[in-house]
Amino acid sequence: MTVVLVALVAALASALTFFSGFGLGTLLLPAFALFYPIEIAVASTAVVHFLNGLFKLGLVGRHADRRVVLAFGLPAIAAAYVGAKALLRLTDLPPVATYELAGRTLDVSAEKLAVGTLLVLFTFAELSPRLSAVNFPPRLLPVGGLLSGFFGGLSGMQGALRSAFLIRAGLSKEAFIGSGVVIACLIDIARLTEYVPSLVDQRAVIDYPVLAAAVLAAFAGAAVGSRSLKKVTLGAVQGLVGIMLLIVGIGLIAGVL
Repeated sequence: MTVVLVALVAALASALTFFSGFGLGTLLLPAFALFYPIEIAVASTAVVHFLNGLFKLGLVGRHADRRVVLAFGLPAIAAAYVGAKALLRLTDLPPVATYELAGRTLDVSAEKLAVGTLLVLFTFAELSPRLSAVNFPPRLLPVGGLLSGFFGGLSGMQGALRSAFLIRAGLSKEAFIGSGVVIACLIDIARLTEYVPSLVDQRAVIDYPVLAAAVLAAFAGAAVGSRSLKKVTLGAVQGLVGIMLLIVGIGLIAGVL
């Protein structure tokens, strides 16, 4: 049951998020967390996310915009390292809010509240006719990299902020997807350098068969998305990003994700 559920979520999320550039970690983390302690769930999700990113790198990495990758990715790496170290120090802090919903106890952490608020603001900016026509100048890309990298290391929620910036960077759909994949891999490398030693020190037990199933399923989902790339327009990608930004943002603010 565990293998089937985790693999199914990984495949569907990977296919869906191939175009949006985010969502795999957001959807896969709760699936892992159903069966394993949160530190195991976070690390397992990070491994699947990273290996799936490497797989997508082979599919679309050649379309990446080097200028964007350097301006956004380098600050993101440094910030992801800081965020990952902060996560290891903040895991015992209480949530800023706790409430009951449908028999479940939901917690709202400070980082989720901050990320969720940013995503909702980005979504409303995208829906505004005046603001949606504005692209981010290159000088602002490092700011996006710092935000995306830090919150990626802190909570794993790096893709939504990254996509919110890159979708406004004046890129083609191929460059948007390819650049996002390269940057995601860089951030994953930075945070895994912090997660893995911590898990080794704690002698955490990873369920490798389930992890392997999730990785292979994510590969399959990414392959399906890659085959559909030519059929998808930039407008469709922008629309998907906007919808998912709003859903993830509200989910984080409410403590559901």
